[in-house]
Amino acid sequence: MTIKTPSLKPGIAARMAINTDIGRKMLVGFIRDQIHKIGMKRCVIGLSGGIDSALSAYLSAEALGAEHVLAVRMPYKTSSEDSLSDAQTVIDALGLPSLTIPITDAADALFAQIPDITPMRMGNVMARLRMTILYDQSVSWGGLVMGTSNKTEMLLGYSTIYGDSGVAVQPIADLYKTQVRQLSAALGVPEAILNKPPSADLWVGQTDEGELGFTYAEVDQALYLLVDERYSLEEAAAEGFDLAFVREVWRRVKVNHYKRTMPNVAKVSKRTFGHDFLYLRDYV
Repeated sequence: MTIKTPSLKPGIAARMAINTDIGRKMLVGFIRDQIHKIGMKRCVIGLSGGIDSALSAYLSAEALGAEHVLAVRMPYKTSSEDSLSDAQTVIDALGLPSLTIPITDAADALFAQIPDITPMRMGNVMARLRMTILYDQSVSWGGLVMGTSNKTEMLLGYSTIYGDSGVAVQPIADLYKTQVRQLSAALGVPEAILNKPPSADLWVGQTDEGELGFTYAEVDQALYLLVDERYSLEEAAAEGFDLAFVREVWRRVKVNHYKRTMPNVAKVSKRTFGHDFLYLRDYV
């Protein structure tokens, strides 16, 4: 079946736009509250060089003080040099303490024992290795592991259980990718990071949108109607979306619900995981 992706809808984009001053205040306060109320002052964050981890680092540094945010770079041998250098740009801009711990040897030792492993499975292994490192540093550093996942990824299931989703606090998981871009620009995230194609950097040439089959800007608008404004599939399609596209987006939301059993999420929008976007685990 061919699914046509929609053109962008300026009216929906305007409704999705956030007040960045209020959003910044809410999320900085959320991070500070989540860390301090359990008696900690620090956090650990995996810094990939992408916009999501950059925004989480900027918010964390503002909430806790840069000296209390440990940034960890965890490259694999196929990781792009741009990812490393962009992460270093954030570290330098914020003045974060940092570590670089390559995962190549550990990952390859496991991959060598699984001859039929696929790129997707390799990506999951790498995500979980990185989270293993972050939790080890959490103990050493004495800080909670800070999440970097956005709302679009969480709704579509574009995450790895006990990998990038296995964190202690999720500061930006109630912001769609387009809202992440908006807030990142307001906070002064470097231009090179704002404009780079989103990628988990799991293999050479890999991009998020290439794997998903549509752009974040397109799917964000459909998700906003379905989740935040509670539109039916038919009502969302009436806004100018192809009905097959809307059905596919909602199918992904439903079948990936099991991945959204997660820590406290800062509430920013009308419907939020763990607060008022609640369905049975077997709702598929």
